[in-house]
Amino acid sequence: MSELLVDFITSLDGHASGEGWPGFWGLEGPEYLAWLGEQPEATYLMGANTYRLMSGFAAGEVPKGQDEFRPEEEASVDELTQASKVVFSSSLEEPLTWANSTLVRDDAVEAVRAMKSSGSELLSTIGSLSLCRSLLRAGLVDRFRVVMFPVITGATGEERIYDGYPDVALEMIEHRTFDGRIQLVEYRPRVLEHPPLVVPA
Repeated sequence: MSELLVDFITSLDGHASGEGWPGFWGLEGPEYLAWLGEQPEATYLMGANTYRLMSGFAAGEVPKGQDEFRPEEEASVDELTQASKVVFSSSLEEPLTWANSTLVRDDAVEAVRAMKSSGSELLSTIGSLSLCRSLLRAGLVDRFRVVMFPVITGATGEERIYDGYPDVALEMIEHRTFDGRIQLVEYRPRVLEHPPLVVPA
């Protein structure tokens, strides 16, 4: 059975991006980039908005507020281009232009449930906040990983990640600090129907 990882890169205040900020908020370091390069191969899951954004980057569209890609951003996009990608959308049309991308029009939750039961490869989300929320609500997420960058984007932050989420209990399975400033936390999530009557000691 495949394992599903929800994977977020965030500001400390839970934004997935910020207007005018470069990728990784411009704060990535050598330890973090080396760790990214060591990650196992995965099939990436995304929705239409993330696909439009990332495929645009792959085609050479530079993020707003930048004149050109930084080498770290370019390498990240190149790696995604080589990876297998599944895009859930009822609005996109085939054929998808970004290499190694498959369009799925079926219900994302049921499609991912089937992918998990029939496969053995790692499945990982990229961006796609509403897709991640739906997969978590359905109890399909095995690991929930957040890499927090040391910045608060109260004025410019976009894409608030946790709005609309259910209550979720998180069992920590990994934590690490990169470059003395970037914090990784990884959990096994359990969606709660109501707050626990007793808080674990």
